[in-house]
Amino acid sequence: MAHKNKTLATALALTLGTLGAHRFYLHGGVDRLGLLHIGSLPIAGLIFSNAHGLHPFYALLPLLVSGIAACIEALVIGLTPDDKWDQRFNAGGKTPSRSTWILAVLLVLTLLIGTTVLIATIARLFDLMYTGGAYG
Repeated sequence: MAHKNKTLATALALTLGTLGAHRFYLHGGVDRLGLLHIGSLPIAGLIFSNAHGLHPFYALLPLLVSGIAACIEALVIGLTPDDKWDQRFNAGGKTPSRSTWILAVLLVLTLLIGTTVLIATIARLFDLMYTGGAYG
């Protein structure tokens, strides 16, 4: 079994998490949650192509939810202690994981991006639901 790098898994969750890249890296190509992440793309396409008269924000909603979930997963991955990480993903490996400052920077970026997307999504949903999109 190949060594699974915690920093790389966190970076994948932050950058390509909406497509489930971190899940496929950690669990292989048949991971159910990874397939759920990647399934948000065709669902968004179906909503966009079939929902005439509906605001285009609703088509982006599956991708936004998947991205928010990926940010939460990036935090969980990045905050896992190195010894527990090795027990779960690198059992029997000869090289122990060692977190560096790059992981800390990725976690700060994840918090910044994740909370911004979450707050903006909630604000836009409330705007569309209660004012009909009067603010944009």
